Amino acid sequence: MPPALDATVYIVDDDAEVRDALAWLLRSRHLRSESYASAAAFEFALAERSAGQRTCCLLLDVRMPGMNGLALFERMVERGDAQRIPVIFLTGHADVPTAVATVKRGAFDFCEKPFSGNQLVDRVQAALALSAERFAAGRAARELRERIGALTERERAVMDLVLEGLSNKLIAERLEISVRTVEVHRARVFEKMQVKSAVELARLLHDEAP
Repeated sequence: MPPALDATVYIVDDDAEVRDALAWLLRSRHLRSESYASAAAFEFALAERSAGQRTCCLLLDVRMPGMNGLALFERMVERGDAQRIPVIFLTGHADVPTAVATVKRGAFDFCEKPFSGNQLVDRVQAALALSAERFAAGRAARELRERIGALTERERAVMDLVLEGLSNKLIAERLEISVRTVEVHRARVFEKMQVKSAVELARLLHDEAP
């Protein structure tokens, strides 16, 4: 899946030359970036400016003064940000074992310095594709919750029995209402859930439920 056109690559590195070089590399590949000189600055952006609320990934230096990249990553894991924002660590040779451990903790990947521009961009593209998939899945789950939330209590009861495979007649008997009333509620359920059949309804709830 190609990354969305509004994708952003966040760069967190205390070295201004590295930030500028990475921004230039990404710009040359038509990728938008935002740079931060410290982990604290990026964390502030996450909290105050909604950074990460779109298709994105993070290029994160391991060694920085103050809060280092590993500490930032752990905080992102605790808050769930690392799930939304794929993290690619930029590491020196001595940091490779640590970087491998962070991948096991949920980081997307790591690139060892000095890294190949082509290799790095390839990993960035892959991270953005993953981010796009996750955002699409999250959006689908939110939309599904909204559809379910729009159902009345009786419509929800009818839907549950439809999913059990009961016929309109059996649903009517179970709920002690008329078959005609079941038919009306069933039609409204299908309309609100934007499906045309019980099979489609079951598939929707199975495939897209959070």
